[in-house]
Amino acid sequence: MRRVVLGICGGIAAYKVVEVCRRLVEAGVHVSPVLTEGATHFVGPVTFSALASEPARTGLFDGSIPHTDLGQSADLVVVAPATAHLLARYAAGMADDLLTATLLATRAPVLVCPAMHTEMWEHPAVQENLATLRRRGVYVLDPDVGPLAGGDSGAGRLAEPTAIVARTLALLDTGDLDGLSLVVSAGGTREPIDPVRYLTNRSSGKQGHALAEAAARRGAKVTLVTSAALPAAVGVEVVRVETAAEMQEAMGAAAARADVVVMAAAVADFRPKAVADRKVHEVPELVLEPTPDILTGLVASRRPGQVLVGFAAETDDVAARGRAKLEKKGVDLLVVNDVTAPGAGFDHDTNAVTILDAQGGTTEVPLCSKNEVANAVLDRVVAHRKEGRTA
Repeated sequence: MRRVVLGICGGIAAYKVVEVCRRLVEAGVHVSPVLTEGATHFVGPVTFSALASEPARTGLFDGSIPHTDLGQSADLVVVAPATAHLLARYAAGMADDLLTATLLATRAPVLVCPAMHTEMWEHPAVQENLATLRRRGVYVLDPDVGPLAGGDSGAGRLAEPTAIVARTLALLDTGDLDGLSLVVSAGGTREPIDPVRYLTNRSSGKQGHALAEAAARRGAKVTLVTSAALPAAVGVEVVRVETAAEMQEAMGAAAARADVVVMAAAVADFRPKAVADRKVHEVPELVLEPTPDILTGLVASRRPGQVLVGFAAETDDVAARGRAKLEKKGVDLLVVNDVTAPGAGFDHDTNAVTILDAQGGTTEVPLCSKNEVANAVLDRVVAHRKEGRTA
């Protein structure tokens, strides 16, 4: 049974989380409620004890070592409402109550659902704390815009219980790629000029590595073909490459047995036609030639039923260029982003993308961690397979 630690903070929206608790239990989730002292001023622990899978806890000394017990047994920790105070303490690494201690003691994914007044939500300190948590891989379900407790209206209203439950169940559904073989490419290739110098691009490989890790968590057998000097997740088979030619060979071999192919690497578009075997000491005149079009080759040799996902980094006319590339390449899904947008360019821990499909569908993924982007892409892969739309 999937286990969720449900953290409730001291905000007026705490009453909504009673419904979240009830719906999760009805969905077959084991719910362990943890209330902060502030939360008990808005809703009683007995209410959650009656609805949850086990009695609600409120104290750091309830039991032997409750925070480690909860943190180690959880498949997911959900905090709703997540107040500005909780976000600040979590970002700072504080552990002065049962909920914050559990957040630090768990290796499970964490989803925070902020709720506060508009002025607090928009305060730079709150947004910086959220940015810190996102960089660390914490999932954030942004608040809604609507009526607030003070009688006015604006951003900061806790997301509806149905939305919190849906996001929670989606994060728990980590086995939807069980039995599938997935290959993903990552990083920018290096095309040598001589033994010392090379041509490349600014890709860090972070998004491709996040995709490999997320796919492995969701049960896939993952091969990562990467040129990035980044660690890979446990359980991921890694093939290290440098040049476009090496990546083409490795991707072709891995894709031949894969159910899903994700071409997230930023392959250099050009390479020197001739490579010097010794260091060049004078300013060279470089004659360039195009590198292999790896994605086109993968489309040409695709297996029946194989899902192919391409990536496109653009700087202008993003939607139009993305749609044109999708049609030209013949892939099932294309993930396109504007690398000039704040927080969404190369080497960031965050990204914002648009996922296009061959049937004309569009999925917008606003700025969030690259882990969240990875899961959004994999969600579309799963949906695509269920719809039976692969070529």
